[in-house]
Amino acid sequence: MSGVFVKTDAQIRDDVIEEIERDPRFEPAEFGVEVDDGIVTLDGTVSSYEKVLLAADTAAAIAGVKGVANELFVRARGTLADDAAIATGIRSALQADPLVPDEKIELIVRDGLATLGGNVGYAYQRRAAVDSARRIYGVKALHDEILVAPKAQNDEDAKREIEAALRRRIPSAARHISVDVHEGVVTMKGNVQYFTERLQAEKAAWMTESVRDVKNLLTTTW
Repeated sequence: MSGVFVKTDAQIRDDVIEEIERDPRFEPAEFGVEVDDGIVTLDGTVSSYEKVLLAADTAAAIAGVKGVANELFVRARGTLADDAAIATGIRSALQADPLVPDEKIELIVRDGLATLGGNVGYAYQRRAAVDSARRIYGVKALHDEILVAPKAQNDEDAKREIEAALRRRIPSAARHISVDVHEGVVTMKGNVQYFTERLQAEKAAWMTESVRDVKNLLTTTW
């Protein structure tokens, strides 16, 4: 039986750096990368809060990485945006996103920290609001305190709605997917043929009212 290939810390570091350099949203050598016993530490400054999250996600996706210590912080270049400008930018972004019910989102900005609150009917609306806000220039960090509105249907009703949506979207794959809903958290298991089917299944779950979170454990053949 062949042994399992294990990367050295140096190999992991090189892989993380190469993957980050492939992403045009990062500048060359924008921050430091160190690896100790499979734990990646990201250290330095980036120009936006979105990059803080993106860098950590990129590092975590590399084979062999056991964990990521994200020590990046935001330092905007040039003239710093004040809180009023940041709030205006976030509000404009929320209004421009068709997935966000802007009138239901509360916003507070202090010292570059943006806090989103309020109630929405769907979890995907919450995610869209957070994604829109974190891209705004000057945002140093973001707290998500948006609540999904109280459930309009019970877990069993949500399960039936998701299964029906799967049959409409991906009829061939739907029969290979098991759906479980517990207190608004959806867990999907099984094997589908294509990655696009996996994405469609997750989208169907997120678009169901009362769903708070989705655990997509589906595997793909291709």
